[in-house]
Amino acid sequence: MPVEKSELSRSKLRTYYITGLFLKGVIRAMRLLPYERRIGTMGAIVRAVAPFIGYSKRVRDNLKLTCPDLPEAEVKRICRAVPDNAGRAIMEHFSPEGFSERQSKAKISGPGIAAFDAAVAEGRPVMMITAHFGHYLAARIALQARSGKPIGCLYRRMANPYFNDMYVDAFYKTGSPMFEQGRRGMVEMVRSLKQGGIIAIVSDLHVYGGEMLTFFGKPAMTSVLNAELAIKNKAVLIPCYAVRQPNGLDFEIILHDPVPHTDAKTMTQFTNDDLEGIVRQHMGQWFWIHRRWKAWTRMQARSEDTP
Repeated sequence: MPVEKSELSRSKLRTYYITGLFLKGVIRAMRLLPYERRIGTMGAIVRAVAPFIGYSKRVRDNLKLTCPDLPEAEVKRICRAVPDNAGRAIMEHFSPEGFSERQSKAKISGPGIAAFDAAVAEGRPVMMITAHFGHYLAARIALQARSGKPIGCLYRRMANPYFNDMYVDAFYKTGSPMFEQGRRGMVEMVRSLKQGGIIAIVSDLHVYGGEMLTFFGKPAMTSVLNAELAIKNKAVLIPCYAVRQPNGLDFEIILHDPVPHTDAKTMTQFTNDDLEGIVRQHMGQWFWIHRRWKAWTRMQARSEDTP
């Protein structure tokens, strides 16, 4: 977890301050461009620097682990598409006005629509389970417009305290409430669920202390907390994805059937498998840069050390 500013050394604060000024300057300069142009330009910038900052190697390593039979041409395409999508998502985050206006009209489809509409009408708690895929905030914006209700969102504070305020402020401009990851944020989120609220949770990261489940057939530590919350609060748990369209600017919001309430591990494996299914359909839209399979990497290392 990011530490408080008072806990940082002077040199670290100085570094964060300079970095924060630079990042704010880049974003403000980009915002001078028309919306469509700035989104595409940021995608191109991140795509261009990806090979030099280790992103392309990370994507290749993860694909080699999980999809070793992919043709080289497809690997190269994904290595370009992933940072392009990430760059676009970054600029969309910091363009909340234009992004919200555009995505409030996004197409919504999928078999989970009926369950979502029914739960909202009945005032039942709803948990939209999503991932670093496409751009999850597009789904939040579109579903708020459809339901006429706010959708709470869990976020993690950035390590750089001088950049965090700009980051969080942009989040709030796409809706509220916002719940900061941590004890207080969890209490507020649970309270919202108990009151029949709707929350959106990104759930595709490696989590220490989670359960050893699988993703793309490899061991992946995964939090089962979301499923436990859904069971305890009788919430409808709906996998939800914002699929970026070919023009690079619009999204289709796809709602899958709700996850059946069984036990937390089974439900969480269900969501892992559900995410894998849509990632396989749109390989360039998931954030393959994540260190998702740390458990598998450690297991391989131990196996190689064994005589």
